[in-house]
Amino acid sequence: MADEYTPAVMTELNTRVADNLARWRFSPLASITLLNVSENATFALRDPDGRELVLRVHRVGYSSAEEIRSELAWMDALRRDGVIETAAAVPGADGQYVQLLASRTGAPARFTVAFERLPGREPDSRDAARWFERLGELTARMHRHAQSWPLPAGFRRKRWDLDAMVGPQGFWGPWRSGIGLDQAGTAILEDVLDVIRRRLDRFGQGADVFGLVHADLRLANLLVDGTHLRIIDFDDCGFSWYLYDFATAVSFIEHEPVVPDLLQAWLQGYCRQMPLRAEARAEIPTFVVLRRILLTAWLASHAEVPISREIGRSFTAGTVVLAQEMLRGRFLVSALI
Repeated sequence: MADEYTPAVMTELNTRVADNLARWRFSPLASITLLNVSENATFALRDPDGRELVLRVHRVGYSSAEEIRSELAWMDALRRDGVIETAAAVPGADGQYVQLLASRTGAPARFTVAFERLPGREPDSRDAARWFERLGELTARMHRHAQSWPLPAGFRRKRWDLDAMVGPQGFWGPWRSGIGLDQAGTAILEDVLDVIRRRLDRFGQGADVFGLVHADLRLANLLVDGTHLRIIDFDDCGFSWYLYDFATAVSFIEHEPVVPDLLQAWLQGYCRQMPLRAEARAEIPTFVVLRRILLTAWLASHAEVPISREIGRSFTAGTVVLAQEMLRGRFLVSALI
């Protein structure tokens, strides 16, 4: 994965998008702006007539066409059933939502999906607290919908269980390759993962605690606009523990002092929609530390992504500190009292 988004690759992707504008009936004069590079590359398109789309060009090999169509099916159901506000996918001129873009250079073709561009901005950690109560409410609404929604024939999404996250064949690579992780840190993470495995074995995967989740509710996937909170980017949605969704909401800020307040606000909103047993609440720190270790692996396996270069080493060190806090029984405890 390390060379997936080199400057040369990004130049080629921009050319590839330009070559295929007609698929969405855009003019050759449309502007193409890179919005983000993470698991995928995301571009904004603006036509001279004012039309705008967001184009998600997928990482090679991460999701199949069937998985992408399944993602879009759940998004469509959530929007149709009035559960949340999220972006509608836009089909190409051929009526297909999942397009396959070839390359002039012979590089692998990439799945690509266009979405309507929604208004709003990403909240930052300084103003996130005022939105987390609403986020908790919307998350519970998604979970309740997932429990009653009949999966369409052929529905396929990843299963985010412990082995898929931090096992030898984890989706995002080995956590032991964490940037700057030393022998002492490795031993601490091994110890905390032993604790996490025991706790999750006891917690189980019953239908009341495990099901279809967004799996990436971090601030970058939220849009705030007036009184509206919109949720975007279901690229990682799949089957996991429902409370894992809170852990994803504090991705990359797990260590910040505001997190206990975010958790309390989130719980207040969530419990207005769905009750949470005390034993379920007690596992929230487990999922936050697990997510943090998973992100440590992600940063290492996506070393070419800007955020990996910017925070990789310090993030790994912070992961070890959070693991120590959990082993001492101190992480997020005050927020759950």
